[in-house]
Amino acid sequence: MLTAVKAPLFVPANRPDRFAKAAATDADAIILDLEDAVPASEKDIARANLTTGFTGKPVFVRINTAGTAWHEEDVLALRQSMPTAVILPKAEDPDEIVALHASLGGAVPIIALVESARGLANARRLASTDGVVRLAFGSIDYCADLGCAHLKDVLLPVRSELVLASRLAGIAAPIDGVTAQLDDPAQTLADAAHARDLGMTGKLCIHPKQVAEIRRAFAPSQDEIAWARRVLDSGDGAANVDGTMVDEPVRIRARTVLSSARGNDT
Repeated sequence: MLTAVKAPLFVPANRPDRFAKAAATDADAIILDLEDAVPASEKDIARANLTTGFTGKPVFVRINTAGTAWHEEDVLALRQSMPTAVILPKAEDPDEIVALHASLGGAVPIIALVESARGLANARRLASTDGVVRLAFGSIDYCADLGCAHLKDVLLPVRSELVLASRLAGIAAPIDGVTAQLDDPAQTLADAAHARDLGMTGKLCIHPKQVAEIRRAFAPSQDEIAWARRVLDSGDGAANVDGTMVDEPVRIRARTVLSSARGNDT
């Protein structure tokens, strides 16, 4: 279930009034945020609000990164709430992930959020670290770290490297970063479709309005589903489907499309 999450929605953990509202959306997981969305003056309040009892959906918690004044207290709070997964921001050092995983008794999966040059340089090691089930891309922080523009062509090699790192490690494909524009569904859809085309299988949401477009982007279209069925109905060996040569690699892609379609219905 965790590896199939496509549209997890952030909620500031200092706003418990929003927890159930977030869970009532079509988001397939809820992220209670202790980090960027919470001012320093409310970190303790946010931490005290951690719970999974407001929903049957997966609940992730984004903690403050190692080395901050709040990290150790966040980890202590996680031991009480035991969320579905922990998101570690600014993930750079595999040893920090090993320590975090061990401190939680090896029982809570970790999503490593890559947000810096060092994180990208270590992406393959991070993906292979015990406890890590998925990478995610913090594209805005990444651009701030490198001083580069937040543009698709600039970030293309970064997203591709995260996809490759995940594949080499044998973990689920990564989750893309947020779309900052909250009032532009077309932009959200385009960004999510771009991530899908690169091999990512999810995208972080920062507003309920974004959920539907992200789920739409990662769900196979009816045309894709019909194509996949025609491919699999073509038998074994080389065949001609819609004027195109089909063999086993194409059938693998067709099976993936139908598997994704079934997952989207759950």
